[in-house]
Order: sequence, then C-alpha cells, then structure tokens
Amino acid sequence: MPSFRVGSIAGIPIKLGLSFLLVLPLFAWFIGNGIGQLLPLLNGIFDANLPAAELSAGNTPYVLGIVAAVGLYVGVVLHELGHSFVAMRYGYEIDSITLWFLGGIAQMAEMPEDWRQELAVAVAGPAVSVVLGLLSFVVFLVVPESLGGVRFVLAYLALLNVGLAAFNLLPGFPMDGGRVLRALLARTRTHAEATQLAAEVGKGFAFLLALVGLFSGSIVFIAIAFFIYMSASGEAQQAVTKAALEGVAISRVMTPADEIDALSPKASVADLIERMLTERHTGYPVLESGELVGMVTLTDAQKVREVERDAFRVEEVMTHELETIPEDADAMTALSTMQSAGVGRLPVVGLQGEFVGLVSRTDLMTALTILRSSGRDSGAETSRDSPRSPEESL
Repeated sequence: MPSFRVGSIAGIPIKLGLSFLLVLPLFAWFIGNGIGQLLPLLNGIFDANLPAAELSAGNTPYVLGIVAAVGLYVGVVLHELGHSFVAMRYGYEIDSITLWFLGGIAQMAEMPEDWRQELAVAVAGPAVSVVLGLLSFVVFLVVPESLGGVRFVLAYLALLNVGLAAFNLLPGFPMDGGRVLRALLARTRTHAEATQLAAEVGKGFAFLLALVGLFSGSIVFIAIAFFIYMSASGEAQQAVTKAALEGVAISRVMTPADEIDALSPKASVADLIERMLTERHTGYPVLESGELVGMVTLTDAQKVREVERDAFRVEEVMTHELETIPEDADAMTALSTMQSAGVGRLPVVGLQGEFVGLVSRTDLMTALTILRSSGRDSGAETSRDSPRSPEESL
C-alpha cells in the first residue's frame, strides 16, 4: 500500500498509509456524529455521568471525535510496538510499522517459526491494548466530573482498547488470535502444517465475519473479512513454499553456465530481440571474456525505439549492478531475493565471484511443483544446521 515515513520509535520507521489519511477524518466524524449513542453506552458501563447537553453542543462532538480517533491510533501504534519489541528481543528485525484504514501492521523481516516465540510476539500486542485500556480507565476515575470532554475520551479509549484486544484474539489468521492458534498447533506439527490449519480456520472466520457484515450493513466488517481471507491464503502458500524449497541446493535447480549461450556486450539490441523471439527467453546474462558483466531483459530492450535497435549495443541497455545468489544458497533464498529485488532471474556465482549458472523464477516454480507432488510441502522440516541427505534435496 502507498505510504510515507513520519518518524521512528526505537529505530523502527513509523509510516502512514494513504488510506489512513483518508479514514482518520471520517472516523473522527463518525465518533462525533455518534456522541448521542455513545454517551448512554459509556454512562451505563462506567457509571460515568457524562453530561449529554454539554458534550453535544456546537462543535464539541467533532473536537472530541478528532481527539478520540487520534488517541485510538496512538494506541494502535503502541499495540504494534508491543509486537515489535518482543520480536526484537528474539533477534528479529522490524522493517516498519504502518498505519492504514484497518489499523496497523508491524512489518517483520522474518516471522518466528519457534512456537514459543510466535506465541509471545502474538500475545504482546493485545496485552499492550489491555494495559492501555486499564490505564485509560484509571485516569478516567481520577479526572473530575467538571472535565466532561476529557472523561468521555478516556472512557471511550478504555472501552475501545480492551474491545480491540478481544477482537484481535479471535482466530482470524493472520490476526493476533490466528497467530496464537498457529503457535499452539505448531507444538505438535510442522510450521507449514500449523500454518495451513490456522489459515483454514482464518478463512472460515472471514466467511462468517463477511456474513455479519452483509446482514448488518457494515462495510468495515466486510473489508476486514476480505483482508483476513486474502492474507490467510497468502501466508499459507508462503509457508508451503518455504517448507518445500528451504534447504534445496540452488545447484539442483539452476541452469549451469556451460549450458547457457550468453550474450556479448557488443551484440546489437536488434540481435537480442531476434534471439528472444527464436529461443523464447526474456533475459540473458552478458559475459565478456568469461566474466559476468551484466544482465539484459526484454524490458531493457523495449526501452530502445525499433528504428534504433541496430545501432544500440547490449552494453548500453543492460543492468550493470546485479543481484546475484551464491552457489551454496538454497532455493528459498533465491526466491526471497527475487521477490525483494523485483527480478525474475538471478546469476549464480561461485566462491570467487565467477559465473556458474542462472536460476529463474520459472525454474523455482517447476521445482516447487515437483517437490509438492512428492509430499515435500507438508514439510518434514530439517534443522538448518543439519546436513540434508540426497533424498531430502531435489
């Protein structure tokens, strides 16, 4: 989602999504416009004796709505920091915390696979929300009744923070409750199997939530249900892929250098296009005197106008700064590198930096299909520090 950075806390970048900027004033308006319905609720729960006439006068409801909405999102940031600090304690890197219209997301570079660690990280966020709710309630109790607006905001935040903690703990993977479920399932199963089960539960929960949204006319519930369903499906696929490809030697799936007819940097772009048409490849390594000097793709060639392709050389359009993968890496590392770099193929290099082969996304997907058909996707997970037998590799 489009976002921009507004600062950092403890070295963690804090970002605002564009959807957050759109929904924040709308959310504030809903709170202000619903003061009449919120006051009886808060007075009933907290015996607050909030003055309806005073809080409903003039622009007061909308001022309170803005303050309450901002306070709630501050709570969301603290909730995500709860996840982040516990994850960092276990050595995991946090890329950012992003606020968007459905709340907040702490982007972790890697998710814990140890069930105890994932359980601690998952529970930390709701625990922070409960503490914030209790603190809001304690402060509410000591604020004098003459400060009706302050007491309204505190009562509202006390109720919402505890309510959001409870909602987050529902088993809607990948919400916090779904991650708690996966951690508990992973005690007796592989991480991939636990993820698949938690994802199925999450998709079922999303279906029920969507029904509630349809019958109640709640667009928010429908949006949350869609997010849960899509995210659960994506995480399940990612876990299966990782279980299958992790530990598979890159040398088993790449095309070796001696089987690759590489391009010369002096070849014309017209020759490159003709070769792509003939061989039906869309990317080639570029070698000079046996040394890898670049990669050229169809996208690079398309930047040159057709009438100029005979005049332009491959060295003028190729990519010089390359993403490479060492030959001792595994297939999952190659796939992750492709995804993060946004490329479809990677040159494989040896210990001295020499070009030893090429691996493409197609190679990896073919390997994944073969491995899944052999039952590898259910994941007889092997320790990363343990050598794999030939039968465990592709």
